[in-house]
Amino acid sequence: MRAFFAGLALATAVFAESGFSTVVGSERTRNLRGLEYAPMLLEYHRQTLGEGRHFFTYPRRDTTFRKNFYKNHKNSMAFFESDSNSSHKFAIAVSPILGIEYKSSTVIGDTIWPAIDGGLYVRGYADSLDFDLDARIYSEGHSAKKPKSYDYEVFDVQSKDRGDGGIDYVSFARYRAHLALNYAWARLQLARDVLHWGPGYYNNLSLNQFALPYNMLSLDLTFGPLRIYSVYADLRVNSWSYSKDNLNERNFYAHRYEVALKHVTFGISELQVLYNENKPWLFVPIAPLFIEKGNYTERVNNGAVAFDFNVQLFKMARVYGEFFLDDMESPYAVYENRYSNNRWAAMFGFQVAHDMEVKGKVLQLGTIAEIARVEPFTYCHYDTAQAQIAHLGHPLGNPNGPNSLAIDWTVYSRLLWSPWTDIFLGIHNKWLWKGKDYGSDIDDPYKTVRKKFIEKAPLQYTISPSLSYNGQYASFELELIFGKNSVFFVNTTFHW
Repeated sequence: MRAFFAGLALATAVFAESGFSTVVGSERTRNLRGLEYAPMLLEYHRQTLGEGRHFFTYPRRDTTFRKNFYKNHKNSMAFFESDSNSSHKFAIAVSPILGIEYKSSTVIGDTIWPAIDGGLYVRGYADSLDFDLDARIYSEGHSAKKPKSYDYEVFDVQSKDRGDGGIDYVSFARYRAHLALNYAWARLQLARDVLHWGPGYYNNLSLNQFALPYNMLSLDLTFGPLRIYSVYADLRVNSWSYSKDNLNERNFYAHRYEVALKHVTFGISELQVLYNENKPWLFVPIAPLFIEKGNYTERVNNGAVAFDFNVQLFKMARVYGEFFLDDMESPYAVYENRYSNNRWAAMFGFQVAHDMEVKGKVLQLGTIAEIARVEPFTYCHYDTAQAQIAHLGHPLGNPNGPNSLAIDWTVYSRLLWSPWTDIFLGIHNKWLWKGKDYGSDIDDPYKTVRKKFIEKAPLQYTISPSLSYNGQYASFELELIFGKNSVFFVNTTFHW
């Protein structure tokens, strides 16, 4: 009976995801919200309890997308599919999206109200091709005279002279998309999304879901327990759209190799960023980037490698970790850890998950905790605004950036009320020590100096309760952050 409920919980959890995307992808913590909430956290919940091989490379193909397409999308505003006798199989669903938000943040010193977004969510397939697009236009009112972007991406201020220095509104557009060609063991994809590699949730060190989205080309190969993932991405140098730094190219290549055994997964991720020196050969997954790095101009390329593991315990918990190496003078020097030419980071975490039945409903319960240490100058480069491992001024890896120590702990629950409805409740605690010395900012030029790891860094503690409701035609999210950096966020989205 226990096995029956576990299977029912996993099956219902997959079906209850309201986004129904072609991929299992990263969180949308700042924009394009409302279609799904905490998809990565709940994906990790399923992997903690589930059978089979456990891979930690995202975004990755949702193999149930086509199988359940009619059931999940037949009530969309527009739905088309090929005749059962047709030699070419295709289907497409189109849904309008309308959302309204209230956002207040001490980080940007602004209250954003009203914040309205509207757009279309399109998804479907044609023979071996899968595709989805979530595109929206935003219009916001800001209380600040000089508003800043809440999601750190580019926006436009539409203003006129009113004599008081105020503004009328802020407008911008956002989208994420996937277009993929599938062939048995291979998947070639063009996308705008965020890569998340490794078993961590908050603090992955090489590629992290809390980075800002970028355009990419990826090749995903799976051979039994072996997965090989190669990617090219076009990164922006400066977060200010008028900056002449963005006339230069920041090209990004990365490979990931995973071996997923019965209850253990080992992964290696290697990264390379080139500044005004694009080398398409690096996309080939058999080209080792840590060796190829030495074949190009040292001053304009930046490389790193990471090693990670995940161990599933008794189908109720998992422990995992990652070690990221940006630069190393010698193995002993890393142990001694005195100077900036030894740049590295480490992360360790665990997750416990449990599913149970409450009056015929499935209740998912869990907790996840992580600790991550990032040394000074990690992700940095010789010169400002060149080959940093960053996009729009933010790291591709750990979101806390160089010279930081973070502890994250979350307790969460989700009630699967029906195949179309779920309620999520979580409490996230964060303890962060962020250094202020030279080498703490990702744009600090690298120099050989004595390191000062989080020296005299104050503790920044925040606690964040969150509540979400996902239904067939509407969703609601409430997120509060209390502490030095406070945030009040409310979102209501209607989708057909």
